[in-house]
Amino acid sequence: MLKKQADIFKSLSDPNRIRILKMLQMKSMCVCEITEILGLAASTVSQHLTVLKKAGFIVDSKNGKWIDYSLNMNSGVPEIASLMTALHYMLEGDEKIKKDKLKLAKVNRLEIVKKSDR
Repeated sequence: MLKKQADIFKSLSDPNRIRILKMLQMKSMCVCEITEILGLAASTVSQHLTVLKKAGFIVDSKNGKWIDYSLNMNSGVPEIASLMTALHYMLEGDEKIKKDKLKLAKVNRLEIVKKSDR
């Protein structure tokens, strides 16, 4: 049990993973949208998403040609539920989180794909 709880906390030990969770509080997103906001390689973002999914914080679902990631609101794990509640209130005043939210309002997966096709 202690190992499982330690793994849950380890999954939150990277600032980019916390940023991803904060973004997913606002809406479901695909890898390309998260990559655009964080300015990281798609492979790095995918690794972060894998860690968060394995810990139980997020789920994915197929949406046409995209895979959308969203918060796991039904994890059934009390630790995850408690941390998700706390995360909702944490870091709201952080400058990086504020900038991420501004970028999130403007990010558009169709524009990202168009840009990458050029």
